[in-house]
Amino acid sequence: MKKNVLHLLAVLTGLLLCAVSYAQNRSITGTVTDEKKQPLSYVTVMIKGTSKGTTTAKDGTFRLDAAPGSILVLRAVGYTSKELPAGNETQMNITLTENASDLSEVVVTALGVRKEKRNLTFSSQEVKSEEILRAKEPNILNSLTGKVSGVQITSSSGMPGSSARIVIRGITSISGENQALIVMDGVPINNDENGGTYNGGPGTNRLADIDPSIIENINVLKGAAATALYGSAGARGVVLITTKKGAINRRPTVTVSSGLSFENAIFPDRQYKYAQGVKGVYYDGETMKSSTSWGPLMDTLTVNGQKVQAHNPLKEFFRTGVTSNNSVAVSGGNNASNYYLSYSYFDQKGAIPKTSYKRHSLFTKYNTQILDNLSATFQLTYSTAKNNKMPEGYGLESPLWTIFTAPVSYNLKPYLNDDGSQRLYRASRNNPYWVLDNILNTTLVNRFLPVMTFVYAPTDWLSVTERMGADIYTDQQDYHVNMNDITYNTGLIYKEDLNFRQFNHDFIIQLKKQFGLTNASLMLGNNVYSTHTDYKTNLGLGLAKPGYYNLASASTVTSTEFSSLARKVGFYAQAEVDYKRMLVLALSGRIDGSSVLAANNRYYPYGSVATSFIFSELFHSSKLKEVINFGKVRASYASVGNDNVKPYSTTTPYTQAIIAGDVSSNLTFPYQGQNGFLIDATLGNPHLKNELQKEYEFGLEMKMLDSRIGLEASYFNRQMSNGIVEGISLANSTGYASTTINSAKMETKGVEALLNLTPVRTKDFTWDVTVNFTKFKSLVKQIGAGLTQTSVGGIYAKVGEPWGAIYGTKYARTSDGQLKINDAGLPYASGDFDIVGNITPDWTGGITNQLRYKQFGFSFFIDTKQGGDILNSDDGYGLYYGTSKQTENRADRVVAGISDATGAANKVSVTGQQYWQQVSGITEAVIQNNSYIKLRNVSLSYNLSKKTLVRLPFKDASIVLTGRNLWIHKSSSFTGGDPEVNSWGNQNGGLGVYTFSAPTSRSYDCTIKLTF
Repeated sequence: MKKNVLHLLAVLTGLLLCAVSYAQNRSITGTVTDEKKQPLSYVTVMIKGTSKGTTTAKDGTFRLDAAPGSILVLRAVGYTSKELPAGNETQMNITLTENASDLSEVVVTALGVRKEKRNLTFSSQEVKSEEILRAKEPNILNSLTGKVSGVQITSSSGMPGSSARIVIRGITSISGENQALIVMDGVPINNDENGGTYNGGPGTNRLADIDPSIIENINVLKGAAATALYGSAGARGVVLITTKKGAINRRPTVTVSSGLSFENAIFPDRQYKYAQGVKGVYYDGETMKSSTSWGPLMDTLTVNGQKVQAHNPLKEFFRTGVTSNNSVAVSGGNNASNYYLSYSYFDQKGAIPKTSYKRHSLFTKYNTQILDNLSATFQLTYSTAKNNKMPEGYGLESPLWTIFTAPVSYNLKPYLNDDGSQRLYRASRNNPYWVLDNILNTTLVNRFLPVMTFVYAPTDWLSVTERMGADIYTDQQDYHVNMNDITYNTGLIYKEDLNFRQFNHDFIIQLKKQFGLTNASLMLGNNVYSTHTDYKTNLGLGLAKPGYYNLASASTVTSTEFSSLARKVGFYAQAEVDYKRMLVLALSGRIDGSSVLAANNRYYPYGSVATSFIFSELFHSSKLKEVINFGKVRASYASVGNDNVKPYSTTTPYTQAIIAGDVSSNLTFPYQGQNGFLIDATLGNPHLKNELQKEYEFGLEMKMLDSRIGLEASYFNRQMSNGIVEGISLANSTGYASTTINSAKMETKGVEALLNLTPVRTKDFTWDVTVNFTKFKSLVKQIGAGLTQTSVGGIYAKVGEPWGAIYGTKYARTSDGQLKINDAGLPYASGDFDIVGNITPDWTGGITNQLRYKQFGFSFFIDTKQGGDILNSDDGYGLYYGTSKQTENRADRVVAGISDATGAANKVSVTGQQYWQQVSGITEAVIQNNSYIKLRNVSLSYNLSKKTLVRLPFKDASIVLTGRNLWIHKSSSFTGGDPEVNSWGNQNGGLGVYTFSAPTSRSYDCTIKLTF
């Protein structure tokens, strides 16, 4: 009996404790909204310290049982986490603030479609306006250098208006175009470079026409799955530029910005110890001329008892460049429309005298809600740019060749003799100061970029977009050479006129619908795209009198004209399914038809499949969610075409005849009023197809510790087939010299990573760090037509080797690697051309630090390239002329190696001049390591506080001090100034070549910005 009573008491006690516990817990309901009072779904609501929780419904509501005193933890990707005590209330209204740095931000993707970053199934990276402007680069592409993983930016030189090249994830074609597609506000725009026939160096890429201050952000789409909707034009990656717009319900705001910068050229290494001369004998450059500096030491050199004055040709020739950049922008709007209008004037006076780049830019954008369900955007970008520059490279007109190799014992000024002829210290080069006054190289570009966009949304699940855009520009180049020039003694006039017109039209239907926990979307579209180019040149030889540059007065005038028209039409579709905002599947497909292909190959399909899984949505532990706020894995596969077939490549054109050889020595047409034409030596190929790329990609994205740590990493593998190879030799019996075929294969593998850190985040102080890393290799697997190698310019593709091989002569060596030495005691080149280097780096990376304390901001950006080679032609010539830094060591020597004559160790002594001039002709001797570490940008800013602004007529005011290229750590083997220079612009064949280009600069800038 007693036992039963105790058992009953235990049961009653348990029931009582359960009742008490139940009485302490109560049901809490609530609604979670954003700052605009819009409900937030899928917000995680957890009881801190437990695994108990729930998520908000579509209308932002939730219900949860919690005891008084419990702490509720609310988390949502894209919003700052919040902790709240449960208290005694049973109804809670909670507002979460947006966290712009989180992965839930909306980004612009292909065709201008905006998507949440968390749902992306591919790799992309965005650069904000603040970072673009902080770079203080006149060319937008250069502002991306080192900031985006997987992206290579190459500058051509430091000449005002010089070009830049962008390649994403390595090259995609051996013979064709490799630069990424540039899209601004949904419309592709041209980024070609037209260097001109006689310039001797690169021109300006057309993206330089765009004012950086109008850009809101740049989003780089890297993989084939990300760009498949752009068709064959997007196979090389896409750079999406979004411009600024006005704000809704905001009174007119005026922003004025004014900046001034000073730049000094970064010079190559050279020797300043030895005078002009040969074999230690002094040549004064007047009575005895020589191109070399193998004379005596300057310290002890006297003539008639007078010490010979030493000169620094580089410092005397170059000046401090000055750049001013001024802009004004007006923006505003009401509840139905908004506007943005800006004007800017950029004026750069280069470090080379009489060089400049001046750009006027006008931009206007107007957004309006015409009807409740119909909106429109009208915008226009206009720019006019005038570029004055000097010839570059190793052309005879280039002043840089002479300046870089000029003797330190010779004064280049004055440049005229008493009789009016050029004053020269050597016979075969113009005096560089004469060039400044007598060779004019001017380019004038006028460009219009109109865009109209209409969006009709009859329901909340259906929208129809029509977008029309054009890119129209004229490029006029004038190149004048006065009489008394070394090459064109009677003078030269060359005029080049390029008219380019590009039209783009997209018609897009988008459907979005939610089915329970599943969100589905479908996009259908049509694209029509065309380009039309007219190109005319006029060459006049023989001026009527000095300085009179009129074609009508030239002794002979030759004209050429070329026109091309290409059209493309595409039909595309994309379907995307999102389950519980956790699992995303995306499918896309496109069919393109191109007029440049023969009828039987004109249409080609391709597409992609991609998926992502947000594994952090499976976490139920609040402690785990505090550590890993967001986690996603993704995978994709895509097959796309690469539109690299040039217009008229499928047919064989006629060209104006030139008859040479046994019949006549260089008889050109028209002859005595009669024109003549011959079939071109390059045979057209009607079977040409687009190149094909197949790529798969895997990626990981994570946010940790309240988004203080962010990681994005990708691995990609791209297989290229049907690669276009130009210049395939044909037998003489065919009547043609060469043709173009589809035969190359190449594989590119790579990894890229982006790490974002916030080590410190307080009310007054924030420290953000961004690190990026890229590593890839492109392996040539096949050339075709029985070839094992082919070249584009000076860069080679060889089967079994990474793309980017530099070919040239190598030292002759014995079987065990020792140098072979000839009878004169000198090393020599082996008979065959071989690989002497490769331009592809082992890896690249960059690190940005941004620190903010109250109204102060400080940032510095360091980037690096490790590995890869460069062919330093400057140093090769410097070795011969005796101006290279290496030639300071000119003592007699016995070159280590095996003598051809004796088969034993060499014992023959040679002079320093003999040695250096001998090796200057061996390519291997001037292959140098292209690694560097750059302190590319340092910036200090101050924003006036709100308390101060109250007393001033400004809404905002700031001052920014910026230093660019303040420090460069280059490889000890590299003797040039800046290893980033690419002498031949954005062409494949010019990469990795350093040849008398205008040096880049170290600059200091001050910018003041006021907002009214």
